[in-house]
Amino acid sequence: MKKNNEYTKEHLLYLKNLRNKNIFINVVRFAVLALLILIWELSATFEWVNPFITSSPSRIAKTIADLYTSGDLFYHVGTTLWETLAGFAIAVILGYSVALLLWWSEAFRKIAEPYIVVLNALPKIALGPLIIIWCGTGSEAIVFMTVLIGLIVAILNMLNGFMATDGNKILLLKSMGATKLQVLTKLVIPSSLPSFISMLKINVGMAWIGSIMGEYIVSKAGIGYLIVYGGQVFKLDLVMSAVIILCILAAIMYALVALLEKIVIKNR
Repeated sequence: MKKNNEYTKEHLLYLKNLRNKNIFINVVRFAVLALLILIWELSATFEWVNPFITSSPSRIAKTIADLYTSGDLFYHVGTTLWETLAGFAIAVILGYSVALLLWWSEAFRKIAEPYIVVLNALPKIALGPLIIIWCGTGSEAIVFMTVLIGLIVAILNMLNGFMATDGNKILLLKSMGATKLQVLTKLVIPSSLPSFISMLKINVGMAWIGSIMGEYIVSKAGIGYLIVYGGQVFKLDLVMSAVIILCILAAIMYALVALLEKIVIKNR
């Protein structure tokens, strides 16, 4: 790591301005969030909006505290979290593997491409009844739904990343006697790292959509269950609390992927 005296004054000034800009952006982000929460709370308190329909930050905080006190909070969060992570991991690993096979074999790619396009266009919720019959009414059905939603996205994103490899570099390696496996490991996979990170970011959202959608269809626990139950009994504070918890968990998972991106870029 360079010391400050190894930089020019202009570069140090640039780094200082960049740091100040990042601080300003983060401060404004939190200020906007705080302002929105304040407006929401005041609107519900003075009944500018119907608090039964919109709830309020204080009522949501109380509902989450009640869930924590009763021991239901971590039970429902843990259920959805493991279903989401399991579906996310399976979709990423399987999607990456299938994309490798599609890149490896042009014939296989041309045969499979129409089926992949059709599966990608198919509304996955339509398969809900079949998934229940195939996997039962337990967590297996929810994980399967999560995998189904994220799998095609992973395949298409990684295949595009593999196919975007510079053709001239591939020809150069082949002219030097490199085998197809060496081209894959030495060039295609390393050059597709940005696509891999992008695929992870997209699949974070897909995984949460899949798990919540699965819990809508069949579940006895989880954040999706709380949303469905709260809507059925008109406990909208519970619905809003579950949505807020879902947003926080999704944001944390996305932040972890963004941290992985920084580490990968730093070590490249």
